Amino acid sequence: MAENKKAVQRRIRAVKSTQQITKAMKMVAAAKLRRAQEGAQNARPYARELSKTLGRLVKAGAGADHPLLHRRTEGTPTVAYVVITADRGLAGSFNINVIRKAHHALEAESRPAKVITIGRKGRDYFVKRRIQPVLEFVPLGDNITFAMSRSILSKIVDLYMSGEVDEVRLVFTEFVNAVTQRPVEVQLLPIQPEESEDDHGLVEYIYEPSAEQVLNTLVPRYAETIFYQALLESKASEHGARMTAMGNATDNAEEMIAQLTLAYNRARQAAITNEISEIVGGANALQG
Repeated sequence: MAENKKAVQRRIRAVKSTQQITKAMKMVAAAKLRRAQEGAQNARPYARELSKTLGRLVKAGAGADHPLLHRRTEGTPTVAYVVITADRGLAGSFNINVIRKAHHALEAESRPAKVITIGRKGRDYFVKRRIQPVLEFVPLGDNITFAMSRSILSKIVDLYMSGEVDEVRLVFTEFVNAVTQRPVEVQLLPIQPEESEDDHGLVEYIYEPSAEQVLNTLVPRYAETIFYQALLESKASEHGARMTAMGNATDNAEEMIAQLTLAYNRARQAAITNEISEIVGGANALQG
């Protein structure tokens, strides 16, 4: 009985130690989430308006031959999937959800497909399954800068411009809130700007120096913005998922501690009852 009590005490100490770690990780993730969430949300309006402006230019007939806008139809096109994951785990189902999304996309793909990984978890997943990424970027870190994003994108664009791939699709996690993150798939190249529906053909825009020159400036900027936004959305989702996962782990540890404490008290009460029974039994034997 004494050994059982000691084992329960050791378990309680171990769970309390783990709880302190998960609580600290939750607080760190919450602090990082605030910054990442602000960055992701601030990037959305700019990307949306840039897409509308680009859509107006394309609708006006500018840049029909721009290489980043032209869809290649010759031969059998090759598609590259850029899978954005985290470098670390302990983020609930964040990594597995985006990897599953990419895996299903690859299985359903009828064209030749290649993989580009951003983040260690995605890279490790595909390498273990003998799918060697044509490009890999690890570690990504917690602070995503525009310069870092542009440097990564330039290598992806080089693959596209060289003809090694004919289409580039992003698979990442869109940030909704700290509890909800949604894996999505978005086409990056060739660029497909959304068509503006608020003009109704009534507004005629004048571009200086010309529509073609404005478009040549906006097209690479648009690609950079979309890619940067995807990285920000993924990072915010990672921190949100980790904060939620560590919060749940902390709560579960609290419940486990309560259960173990109850088991310890029961074992202690049983030991006391047993000792009393032995004392009473001995006393009765002496009186008899």
